[in-house]
Amino acid sequence: MKKIFLFYTLFFAFISWAQKQSTIKTKSFNLGVIEEIDSKILNEKRTLNIYLPEGYSEKDTTKYPVIYLLDGSANEDFIHIVGLVQYNNFSWIDRVPKSIVVGIANVDRRRDFTSPTTFKTVKERYPSSGGSENFISFIEKELQPFIEKKYNTSTKTIIGQSLGGLLVTEVLFKKPELFDKYIIISPSLWWNDGELLKANPKILEETSANKKDIYLGVGKEGLGPVFDNHVMEVDANILYDKIKYSKNKNINIYFDYLPAEDHATVTHPAVFNAFRILYPKKVTE
Repeated sequence: MKKIFLFYTLFFAFISWAQKQSTIKTKSFNLGVIEEIDSKILNEKRTLNIYLPEGYSEKDTTKYPVIYLLDGSANEDFIHIVGLVQYNNFSWIDRVPKSIVVGIANVDRRRDFTSPTTFKTVKERYPSSGGSENFISFIEKELQPFIEKKYNTSTKTIIGQSLGGLLVTEVLFKKPELFDKYIIISPSLWWNDGELLKANPKILEETSANKKDIYLGVGKEGLGPVFDNHVMEVDANILYDKIKYSKNKNINIYFDYLPAEDHATVTHPAVFNAFRILYPKKVTE
C-alpha cells in the first residue's frame, strides 16, 4: 500500500511539474532587424541585416556611427562582427562607440566586388565578375541615403575581407569621401594582376580635407588563386607602402600582420585589432 501511495505521489508531482514547464513561453532572441532595399542600380532586391545599439531610439536625437559590413549575411560575417562591436561597447571596456552595423547580404560577391577583367583565366574562373562600379554606385546613391534617412547616423566605416577587401580598396581609391574609416582585411589585390597596386588615385596625390583612418590586416596566406606572382601578404605590404608614403598626409594607415592566421581565420582577430587600433583606449585623468 505504501508503495502504491508513493507511486501516485511521484506521478502527480511529475504531472504538476510538466504542466508548469509547458506554461513557460519560448521567446525569440533578436540580434537586429532585417531590411530589404529595392535597388534600381543593381536591378534586384538586397537584404540588409541591421544591428542597433542598446538604447537606440528613433525619437532620440543622438546620432550613431555606422559600420557597413560586406559579406554581411547572417551565415557569413554579420553575427561575429556585431559581437565584437557589442563587446567593445561594454561599460567596463568602452572602446568602440555605440554603433549601428549594416550587414549587406550577398547575392553574387564575385560580381559585386570585382572590376571587369581582360584575363582569360580570370574570366573562366569568375564568369560573373566585373560589377564593382555598379555596386559602389549602389552604396553611394541608394544604400547610404536609405540608412541615413531611416536611422540617426554620423560617421561611416566600411569592413571588407578577401574580395571584399579588394572592393574596400577600390572605394578608397575611387570614392574616398564615402567613408571615414576603412578596415581592409586580406585584400585580393592579385585581381587583374595587381590592377589597384598599379593605380595612381587622386587621393594619394594631394592632401584631402577630410581625414581618413585605414586599418590593413593580413595573415600568413601565400599565393593568390590565379597569378603566381602575387603573394597575399606581400601585396598587402605594397599597398601599405603606397598609401603610407603618398603625398596625402591626412591619411593614417596601420599595417597589421597576423602570422598565426590564414585566409579563412583572419577576419575575426583582425577586426578586433582594428577596433583596438582605430579607437585607442581612452586616457583617464
